[in-house]
Amino acid sequence: MHIYDSVKKTKLKFESITPRKASIYICGPTVYDNAHLGHARSSLSFDLLVRTLKALRYDVIMGKNFTDIDDKIIKKVQESGKSLAEITTYYITRYQEDMRALGVIDADIEPKATQSLEAMESMIQSLIDKDIAYIVESGDVYFDVSKDKKYGAISKMVGDDQENQSRVEHTSLKRNPKDFALWKACNGEDDICFETAFSKGRPGWHIECSAMIEEHFAKTHGNEEYSIDIHGGGADLLFPHHENEASQSRCATGHELAKYWMHNGFVNINGEKMSKSLGNSFFVKDALKVYDGEILRNYLISVHYRNDFNFNEEDLLNSKKRLDKLYRLKKRVTPTKASKPNKTFYKAILSAMSDDLNISVALATIDEMISSTNDKLNENPKNKGLKKETLANIEFLDELLGFGGKEPFSYFQIGIDKETKIKIEFLIQQRDEAKKAKDYEKSDAIREEISAMGISLMDTAEGTLWEKL
Repeated sequence: MHIYDSVKKTKLKFESITPRKASIYICGPTVYDNAHLGHARSSLSFDLLVRTLKALRYDVIMGKNFTDIDDKIIKKVQESGKSLAEITTYYITRYQEDMRALGVIDADIEPKATQSLEAMESMIQSLIDKDIAYIVESGDVYFDVSKDKKYGAISKMVGDDQENQSRVEHTSLKRNPKDFALWKACNGEDDICFETAFSKGRPGWHIECSAMIEEHFAKTHGNEEYSIDIHGGGADLLFPHHENEASQSRCATGHELAKYWMHNGFVNINGEKMSKSLGNSFFVKDALKVYDGEILRNYLISVHYRNDFNFNEEDLLNSKKRLDKLYRLKKRVTPTKASKPNKTFYKAILSAMSDDLNISVALATIDEMISSTNDKLNENPKNKGLKKETLANIEFLDELLGFGGKEPFSYFQIGIDKETKIKIEFLIQQRDEAKKAKDYEKSDAIREEISAMGISLMDTAEGTLWEKL
């Protein structure tokens, strides 16, 4: 396995801290709203990484956090009149449902910020004890970046203080403008705050991931050099979030946070970077109302994870055509029992994904397999060995890439509403009864009625199957 390391700016051979075990931590969402396509892109990118490592026989443990205490969440609480737990539980559940609809495997560890306060307090206190962090008059705690000689090594950027660096307002009480908040003290009765030895308040943005990684991974999966194997997230997190994480972890523990750093590209909608401030944010839940989760997944993984993704419906429909071809092939080889995947095909797909998740080569290999298999089946439609092998190929793709696992006829029924399905099934039943009564005129008339609805019928030994044209 080779992966592109965002820090070293090159592909590196993946050599895990513990042989045949891989520890991965991904920055999850701040749960004050529904998941958008940016969340989906990141989740799918690292879902492919986990699936590939598992296919390579690694024992993978992945963590993804939920930031459930934040100024935006508090604002939502104040506006809605609901409790913090009500707001965050609702959006965590919605996020999990959306990701599962896209075929994303649940993380093994899903810590919440509010459940990790003790670990955060402990890490902050250790930094205060070392005089790397300091408490100001307001009760806020800041990290002194001047104490870390390696600060800037992750992103190669050392910017001025800005809102997204600390998610708290700039204060003249800081030693240096670039220092970032580890803890924000309460400043009003309406604040949602937690008690600590240094002040009553809530955590800064960056400290939670460092503390969670040390709590859940470093003690069992790290070593004297690194806490985890791979830390990942969106490209926008490289600075300041991951830079600050790495710095505070380095200073608190004496070792680096991660051996490898991976980042996925942005999502653009019709060429414009997705941003709520631009008014073009696209919620996953809305996309799922129009397109099946597997169709969305197939489209969203079709561009290499490090590249920016331009979301538009024309490309989505073109991507669906490729998936349609796979399911039409699956329909040709069903029903049968899978044997083992073709060795050449198996190795080619796994080799592509082992090369920094090279999805383009993998998809081209799938296209070649579909084309050549159809040609062979045209020559010999009764080739049982080929059918069993082909079904095994598709089952392997489902396991590795997360598509191709549906029953083919049900796949081609996607998008048909419940009422229409009931009507089609009723008409098919009437047609079957007409055929049994040898009323072929009525049977043909019903078939034409169904065809006018955009539905194709196929009579098989298992009964009449149907699909959307």
